[in-house]
Amino acid sequence: MDHWVVIMVLGIVAISAFSRVQRAKYGDFGKRRRGRDGPQALLDPAQPSPREQELQREVEDLRTRIHVLERIATDANSSQGRHTNNLAAEIESLRDR
Repeated sequence: MDHWVVIMVLGIVAISAFSRVQRAKYGDFGKRRRGRDGPQALLDPAQPSPREQELQREVEDLRTRIHVLERIATDANSSQGRHTNNLAAEIESLRDR
């Protein structure tokens, strides 16, 4: 065998060994990162990201507020004085959130 062929084969083996060491050291990020960006890539894909959890809480808060506003809008109390006090209390409860 020619000595250049031996050097080429040894080079390929060295590159292959180096890449295996790097993959073992840092993990195979290609499979975990698919569809995600940044540090979120290392999280369990079955669990929602912190941003998704934050958005879910915000949606729940907004649904609660809409429910209260619908109740205020459709409140059918007959006495005007009681209705005004009740309305003011409902609005204040929304501000406290």
